[in-house]
Amino acid sequence: MRRRSESVPFAFVAEAERFRSNVTPPPRQRPSPRQILGRSLTALAVVAAFAGSLLLGLPALQTDQTATHTHHTATVRSR
Repeated sequence: MRRRSESVPFAFVAEAERFRSNVTPPPRQRPSPRQILGRSLTALAVVAAFAGSLLLGLPALQTDQTATHTHHTATVRSR
């Protein structure tokens, strides 16, 4: 079987390793103290919101049947 002499479409993908650039990207900039403080305060606010919602939501998740039953019977007796 004879090989084709003309170029095959997308042959450049197979040869891409030969044409790698030797230009290095610029170094990453370090965040400023203001950016670090802003990120820290944002993270603290998110954690505080989760903790607050957990603390406020826990009493609603408790299933204390005696308190609701006592309250209901006291209401019925007072009539």
